Amino acid sequence: MKKKIIPVLVAIALICVVVLVTVIPKILDRYSYSKERADLTEYFECEGDEARIMHQDQLLADRALVRDGAVYFQYDTVAAYMEDRFYYNETERALKYTLPDCVETVFLDTAVIIKTVPDLTGQGTTESETLNHTAAFEEEGTLYLWAYYVQRYCDMNYALYGGDGEPYRVQIFTEEDTVNTATIKKATAVRRLGGIKSPILTDVAAGDEVVVLNRMETWAEVKTKDCVTGYIEVKYLENEQEIRRTTGREYTEPVYPRIQRDHKIVMAWHPVMSADANSTLDGVTANTGGLNVISPTWFYVAGGADGVSINNISDASYVARAHGKGYEVWALAEDMTLSPDLYGILSSSTLREALEIQLVSAALNAGVDGINIDFEHVSKDCGVHFAQFLRELSILTHKNNLVLSVDNYVPEGGRGQYHLEEQGIVVDYVVLMGYDEHWAGCSEAGSVASIGFVERGIRDTIEIGVPADRIINGVPFFTRIWSTNGGEVTSSAVGMQAAKDWVNNYGVELMWDEITCQNYGELSSGGALYQVWMEDQESLQVKLNVMNTYEIAGLSAWRLGYETADIWAIIAAYGNS
Repeated sequence: MKKKIIPVLVAIALICVVVLVTVIPKILDRYSYSKERADLTEYFECEGDEARIMHQDQLLADRALVRDGAVYFQYDTVAAYMEDRFYYNETERALKYTLPDCVETVFLDTAVIIKTVPDLTGQGTTESETLNHTAAFEEEGTLYLWAYYVQRYCDMNYALYGGDGEPYRVQIFTEEDTVNTATIKKATAVRRLGGIKSPILTDVAAGDEVVVLNRMETWAEVKTKDCVTGYIEVKYLENEQEIRRTTGREYTEPVYPRIQRDHKIVMAWHPVMSADANSTLDGVTANTGGLNVISPTWFYVAGGADGVSINNISDASYVARAHGKGYEVWALAEDMTLSPDLYGILSSSTLREALEIQLVSAALNAGVDGINIDFEHVSKDCGVHFAQFLRELSILTHKNNLVLSVDNYVPEGGRGQYHLEEQGIVVDYVVLMGYDEHWAGCSEAGSVASIGFVERGIRDTIEIGVPADRIINGVPFFTRIWSTNGGEVTSSAVGMQAAKDWVNNYGVELMWDEITCQNYGELSSGGALYQVWMEDQESLQVKLNVMNTYEIAGLSAWRLGYETADIWAIIAAYGNS
């Protein structure tokens, strides 16, 4: 019997050995933690002096550079996430930042900041400051800005991690937010994915704090202090809490001065095409009511890359008469009549400054109260230069107590080059030309200023970031009479009275259109369809109601002399509301 049992026991023992040798290691391997380490250079997809950027808790595709221990951000990264007021002139290799009272300039590959306080002599006062590192340089067509230099102008904090064989990464904070955090209970590893077999990205020690990005049942996605995002078992987390996170800096935003009136602006543009036309002031204002600002078209910009000038037809006696009537005078400067090369002027620091000085000097010589900029030919590539022009001009206008207002198309149709948000910071009043919804070159007939168009313009401008109390809405004193004949669409712009006369002469029946909030009429004659959307007292009243709803700063009308006398009563009531 014993002899029979012994072979059985030997067989069982052999089976146990086989299990111990083959099966149990597999079981242990299955449930043991992987010690494989991920390649962080491959994980962050950067090497050498490149650095990945973590903005708040988001890993950006953008790369920074690390030179001599200093961090350099790409210009586009700075504009997108930190501060978009930097102005770079590629031709001049100069980077400028405009503060409320001065312009600070650095030239590429230098460590010197030149601070200039502009004046009307063109000399200004300057002082310089030397930094510890080059402020900005260009490499392979990309502009880089030193992080410490950028930090000078915005509420941004940053920290550099990596090096010594590890890829660089930069943590930046630019805003306050709320995040969930936790403390590491016991030393463990942060893994690339949730699972004990996933490669290790980095190690964390007991007491380390992590940001909990996504908490699941057994694993949590976390971010370590040194910008590694991965997964950790929930059992290793304790003291989980929601905290308010700041940039960690004490920073005070610069306050850009503003000249603001304590009443609604009721402005009208006065076309003055020659010095002799200044004599028409009394006639065009004879029936007005509530008007408190008049804007004569006095400064006509001319020139280009070789020089700039203004054709100035201002008249000090006009100003005196306007003041006697209780009006402020905001002299208009325009870029249409003399067809200047606006890009050539504004893209040159020298010519841009010359234009600024000429405008302010002419305004002061005439004794006006403000300048109204009406540049309607700003191309997309000229937009950054136009924004810088307004920043610099605002320093001179505010130093000389001149109101600065700027005329703009309504923000639709890809006109971002006018930088309305920036205007809402540096200029006193942002004027919307709330008309020309359909204009002379349109392929279809339509309203000059339907109520939907007007309201969208105001609403969208506020949503862009322009405060309502800086917005002046332009209203039309004109109507277009449209003709559609055989597919050809033409129109003529006429004043309010001329439009009424046309309706009466041809016996056109007007009906109120609830969509446009205008009186609409049409006439078929000689194979052509004539249409008119009337600008009159009724349509204007609806516009004024909308403007009151949005509590904007006021109105401006194009143009004096095109209105009927009856509209001034409702305009005066609006101004006093």
